[in-house]
Amino acid sequence: MAITKLSSQELYRKCDPQKFDFTTTADLEERLSALGQDRAISAVELGINIKSRGYNLFCLGPEGTGKTSLVKRILEKEGKLRKTPDDWVYVYNFEEPHKPIAINFNAGDAVRFQKEMDEFISFLEQDLSGMIRDDIYEEQIQVIKEKYLAKRNEYIKDLQKKAKGKKVTLLHMPMGVVVAPMKNGEIISPDVFDALSEDEKNEIMADINAMQEEIASHQDETPEWEEKQAEEIKKLQSKFVKSVVKKPLDEIKAHFKGNKKVADFVKTVQNYILDNITAFVPNFDKDNKPQPEEDSMAGLLSQLKSQQEEDKFQKFKVNVIVKNVPDSGAPIVLLDHPTQGNLVGKVERIQQFGALVTDFSLIKGGALHNANGGFLLIDARKLLIQPYSWDSLKRALQAKEIKIEAPSEDTSFATISLDPQPIPLDVKIVMTGDSELYELLSERDPDFKDFFKVEADFGGIIDRTEENEIEYAKLIGSLSKKKGLRSLNRQAVARVIEYSSRLADDTEKLTAHVASIGDLIREADYWARKSKASQIGKNHIEQAVKSQVYRSDRINQMMLEQIDKGTILMDVKGERVGQINGLVVYNFTRNSFGKPTRITTQVRLGRGEFINIEREVMMSGPIHSKGVLILQSLIANRFAKHSPLSLSASIVFEQSYGGVDGDSASSTEYYCLISAIAEVPIKQSLAVTGSINQFGEIQPIGGVNEKIEGFFDVCKYNGLTGEQGCIIPRTNVVNLMLREDVIEAVEAGKFHIYAIDNVDDGIELLTGIKAGKADNQGRFPKGTVNYMVKENLEVYYKDYMKFAKETHGAI
Repeated sequence: MAITKLSSQELYRKCDPQKFDFTTTADLEERLSALGQDRAISAVELGINIKSRGYNLFCLGPEGTGKTSLVKRILEKEGKLRKTPDDWVYVYNFEEPHKPIAINFNAGDAVRFQKEMDEFISFLEQDLSGMIRDDIYEEQIQVIKEKYLAKRNEYIKDLQKKAKGKKVTLLHMPMGVVVAPMKNGEIISPDVFDALSEDEKNEIMADINAMQEEIASHQDETPEWEEKQAEEIKKLQSKFVKSVVKKPLDEIKAHFKGNKKVADFVKTVQNYILDNITAFVPNFDKDNKPQPEEDSMAGLLSQLKSQQEEDKFQKFKVNVIVKNVPDSGAPIVLLDHPTQGNLVGKVERIQQFGALVTDFSLIKGGALHNANGGFLLIDARKLLIQPYSWDSLKRALQAKEIKIEAPSEDTSFATISLDPQPIPLDVKIVMTGDSELYELLSERDPDFKDFFKVEADFGGIIDRTEENEIEYAKLIGSLSKKKGLRSLNRQAVARVIEYSSRLADDTEKLTAHVASIGDLIREADYWARKSKASQIGKNHIEQAVKSQVYRSDRINQMMLEQIDKGTILMDVKGERVGQINGLVVYNFTRNSFGKPTRITTQVRLGRGEFINIEREVMMSGPIHSKGVLILQSLIANRFAKHSPLSLSASIVFEQSYGGVDGDSASSTEYYCLISAIAEVPIKQSLAVTGSINQFGEIQPIGGVNEKIEGFFDVCKYNGLTGEQGCIIPRTNVVNLMLREDVIEAVEAGKFHIYAIDNVDDGIELLTGIKAGKADNQGRFPKGTVNYMVKENLEVYYKDYMKFAKETHGAI
């Protein structure tokens, strides 16, 4: 056992600016690689270079450590060495319009294909009939028409011969040849026909029936002539149109030679144009079968219908989903808002006549499309809070293809959707998040480890070695250059390194939380600018640190005022039995600070009960309750191995209203309980922190700097006496990076910090009496604290036995 009174040199590890061989950070080379993250970098390099399924990366570590920026730099370096992936487009599917076709191109060719198809559309939008030689076309059309007109005339002439000598004549009507009655060489009306004699009527009707039978026997030939004429005209039109459109389409195919899908699409476009010639060459329609005249209402309906029809050129357009720059390497995409649509793409819709309609041109690619053939970085937390996104990502990785899916959502509109052809997927996913989220996914999602086989663990602290201090100076310089801030001189860099150790809570470590260092430098730059300094000095760093504390110190100051007024009961002078000053840390979002808290204990005759009042009212966390049980075990093991504990004790954190957790006060509670049993007063000028085990050894705790500074502030507020101080575990000495005013008080002998190994060390400091060590029979030296505890417990035991005998008879 040993008690060490710490010197000021042990309370703060300074960084000697003379070790640096630069004047300002402007003289330093930029540091791009991360400091102290070799393990994580090795994991990243492994993950991105294994092509097998499932070797995606999860980069875990605290926010602000720069893991995303570091991984991005590694990926950019790797991406430059890799092949630039293909471009992708969607085109119209003429056979199944609801299933657009995906076509891939060499990098940069998709936009060229789109441009050439747009130029072809512009070509079609001109009057194609103007590009066709009218004289040749009209001449051949006339030949066809005259050919079938001659057939018709011959047919009519033959009928007229057969009608000669009969009392009928033939009339050429739009609906065909009609037989009409005649008398004296003239056509007669129905009234005149009715006035004829029966014999004349019968004779005329016989002639009419004979001619109608003759016409009926040849009526099938007339439509056949019309169909053949229309077919020949259509073939002629196709020949002329093909002669015009074939050349530009063949040129497009030649430009993308070897791409079968392009050739198939271009051929289909040509066939579609030839099958719908009149839609593209309106003046050809006059040569087809004439249409009946429309009335005004029919014309209106036709106009309305034409307004609803899709653009006839829309089917020929190209929707570019992915376009890459040739020889740019593999893409690196950072997805900041990972909704399902932003991740796997979406099909947009527009409202039209009460329905939500869409077409292939409204397909929008997602981050997986843009990162295909490269790397996709996603924040895991952002991904998981978006509906459908996590499942969509897993489906894409499992199927190795990107399938655009519409989310299952209710809508009051009828919808027309698409089922785009999936695109093959070859991407490396890099997710970032904290360790808690990684463990949660590993535990709750059985598929997670199959898809993310590599974890890159970014640590929050790094070793503070001479070499790393120099490298840290380069990092500080890089941050100032990157943010466009003033350079730092050597003294400022040394102070930042000291601040980094304080953030790490360890004199032998430095924080890897680059964001916090960047914030400090930015604020120091503000104070340097305000003082019109050309560079950031140590005084500007000090000002920035003080400013950060001041901005978030309101609650701390309010608590100091409450202690001063007596609202919060606190003694920092004198001695009390069963009362001690413990140390706690208050953690807030913006900051954390320490404060002393009064712990009291009462003991009385009982049956060995230790009442943790916080636990009784459910204000004690599990770790604190565990600490109370450990000190109960320690007391029983030391003082009641051969006889029962015959007392009842209650322990409480006074004026605690928000709950208590952690075991850092277990040694404090032990001292308080020992004081109450032995009836030995404890010095209120000392505050204590440290957890214990069942052997009475003092174990390290967290927040040691905040706790010491918190008690120091209270003592300073009430006036330093030279007797005040803190007792801490020896294993926490390495964590000390205390404020300058605390160190100055220690140097002046106005405040003291003691390091101990065992609870007996603490007892001696707090009471001024030796704790006492048991001999082989378990007896403690007379006059020691442990002797007094043992003696008083014997008294409690005898009193309990006497009480039991009096109330229950012989035992």
